[in-house]
Amino acid sequence: MTARIESVVTSGPVTVDDEVLTVEANTWIVGDDEAVIVIDPANDAEAVLKAVDGREVMAVVCTNGRDNILSTVLEVSADEERGDAPIMLHRADRPLWRTYFRKLAQETEDDDLRSLEPDQYLEEGGAFEIADVQLEVLHTPGFTGGSISLYGEGESVLFTGGTLWRGRPGVYGEEYPELHTQLNSISAQFGQLPRDTRVLPGQGAETAVGEEADRWESWYELSRTDADSDES
Repeated sequence: MTARIESVVTSGPVTVDDEVLTVEANTWIVGDDEAVIVIDPANDAEAVLKAVDGREVMAVVCTNGRDNILSTVLEVSADEERGDAPIMLHRADRPLWRTYFRKLAQETEDDDLRSLEPDQYLEEGGAFEIADVQLEVLHTPGFTGGSISLYGEGESVLFTGGTLWRGRPGVYGEEYPELHTQLNSISAQFGQLPRDTRVLPGQGAETAVGEEADRWESWYELSRTDADSDES
């Protein structure tokens, strides 16, 4: 069957530096009529599962460990009949995972959550295949230390999570925690991709690699501005 890409847009809270923000997020569902991979199931598990519509979830892929994504992964991955789908995250975001689920364990008095771990840790160069789509894992730290993107060469598509949004690097709140690292990730990992590659971000509208590449150099000014602010 021919694969297709579907999106679900939700809004909900995310905690950044102890501040709770309400943010909008894109969940991407890749697959066919039988099975799918769910990328960043954020904020509203019910809305994501409605879009999945009974298809088998083969994997739940987290492009970062922000709590608006982690809040839905257990429900979206659960499948009593066919077995739970594996939840995948980059190891560098394990501290975010542990912080979130230890807090949840305390709130719910469910001690099993304290020792919960992702089913699989993502690594640079790893790959997924669903229907006729193959997606390669690109480690793109900056937004978080374990941020990843997924590149499908055959479909000329790039899922960028929090790393790259339309018109700017991804950010929650007012400050970029590791902007220079994030910009280096964007340049190193995306700079050699075809300009017409579709960019499907974790928030906001679709864009293209070439459209954003024309802006990349100007974004380093943001990094210098942050550095000047820290020194003042």
